[in-house]
Amino acid sequence: MTRGWRGGPQTWEAHLLARIAGGDAGALTQLHERYSGPLFVFLYRLSGDRGTAEEILQDTLLAVWRSAATYRSRSSVSTWLFGVARRQAHNRLRGAPPPTAAEPSDGADLRAGPEELALGGDRVRRALVRLPLPQREVVVLAFLGDLSHQEIAEVLDIPVGTVKSRLHHARATLRGCLDERMA
Repeated sequence: MTRGWRGGPQTWEAHLLARIAGGDAGALTQLHERYSGPLFVFLYRLSGDRGTAEEILQDTLLAVWRSAATYRSRSSVSTWLFGVARRQAHNRLRGAPPPTAAEPSDGADLRAGPEELALGGDRVRRALVRLPLPQREVVVLAFLGDLSHQEIAEVLDIPVGTVKSRLHHARATLRGCLDERMA
């Protein structure tokens, strides 16, 4: 956070968006430094390709630059950012072939996080790409993005009940995929 800033992180982040809306490129850099990691992981898990995820992240930052003035504090800044990233991903991935389970060839540091390691890392990643995109989005936001059901509903613009339903079906599918691989 900025030195001397008084207020919580949410207030600080909303202040950053207001500065971005006013044309402050330094504020965009600060927002990028704080959120590029989680947004990249989200986009990588949706697209299955490092290069595509990087391009969508750049599209997301451009969209934030252009639309920061539309942020109205109805949701957290992080929820708003994930929503922007999701829309950019859908724009880019519409009609694209589904992702593969291949790891990036350039040695990217996309190692499994603690949740994936606890559940079998590589097996989980391969199972994730088999999920339909709506289920994959919910799983990635819930388990890798650590968003609540309410925040996921806001990002995806769907009811909380739909989030729960998609999570339920995704868990069943993942369980089946992982059980197949164990047999």
